[in-house]
Amino acid sequence: MNFLTISALKQQAGEQPCRFVVDAELQSRAERQTKNGKPYLVLTFADASGSFALNAWSDAPLFEAASGLADGSVLRLDADWTQNSYGVNAMNLQWERLSGDALQAFYAGDPALAAIQQKAWDDIRAFCASIQDPRLAALVGRFLDDFGPRFRRAAAARRNHHARRGGLAEHVAQMMRAASALCGVYPYLNRDLILAGVLFHDCGKLWENQYPESGFAQSHSLYGEMLGHIPLGIELVNKLWHEVIESPIAQSWLTEEPPSDHVRLHLLHLIASHHGQHEFGSPTLPRTPEAFALHYIDNLDAKLEMVKDAYAESAEIAPGIHDRRFPLPANLVDPLPRYEPHPPA
Repeated sequence: MNFLTISALKQQAGEQPCRFVVDAELQSRAERQTKNGKPYLVLTFADASGSFALNAWSDAPLFEAASGLADGSVLRLDADWTQNSYGVNAMNLQWERLSGDALQAFYAGDPALAAIQQKAWDDIRAFCASIQDPRLAALVGRFLDDFGPRFRRAAAARRNHHARRGGLAEHVAQMMRAASALCGVYPYLNRDLILAGVLFHDCGKLWENQYPESGFAQSHSLYGEMLGHIPLGIELVNKLWHEVIESPIAQSWLTEEPPSDHVRLHLLHLIASHHGQHEFGSPTLPRTPEAFALHYIDNLDAKLEMVKDAYAESAEIAPGIHDRRFPLPANLVDPLPRYEPHPPA
């Protein structure tokens, strides 16, 4: 059998049907109706690499079977797969419930992705260890110690970019690499502050885009739905800050410059302004060099991840031109290859 991850399925499925097998966890189902009033189900499946939605029409065997499946069920989906601008489709679908060793192998996830995420975590810890401001160093250390496992499970989003278990760590690590490089180009940027801001900018997603200890179905929480990740992040950082400030080690910080409360305020501003505009959810606008830098680093990494996925998954509508993938603004064109100089004769 030709086994694929969901990410690989999206890369390989095209207009012509191809037989693939995908192991996936049922994340959720939603009841819908066609224009003619016929019921159907939208089933969302996920694995370590991503997710996809599959329509189960009322006259298909999957419709009746899915009605009896609990969320979190892991299925082996064997089908002739196609893909268009609306997503993936399955024809001649057969399925079975996974159990035993096959189920444990599924929960272990994709080894290649696991290695990428381990490297991301190692880089995050190394960047945090390089922070010299003792207030920020203590704060990031407290966060990683208290919330490390939860942080490593979270996604950066529900869709569009890094929308997978561990995606937040991938996103944060890449942003830290970019931020550190940018501080070499613009040496007046406060490197300690911007690295801490990168770590914390999406920390509210530990509640908004969280996964259980086992499995790949992204959960919903009342806190995430009713507050969103920016207010949650501000609340968490304030809580951790006051815990750190009240510790015995903080007595040596009373005479540090800049004053500790200014450090806290600037860090909170990075969280509050990182979406860049009010209409995109920021309660305030960027007002410092670090806030502008963080906003654009965040946006750049998200956009380039979307572009990478779009090249891999979208169909070519003409030679070198790829069908537009939301939310990118236009069709993509193949990038220009890098020049490789010829070796001397």
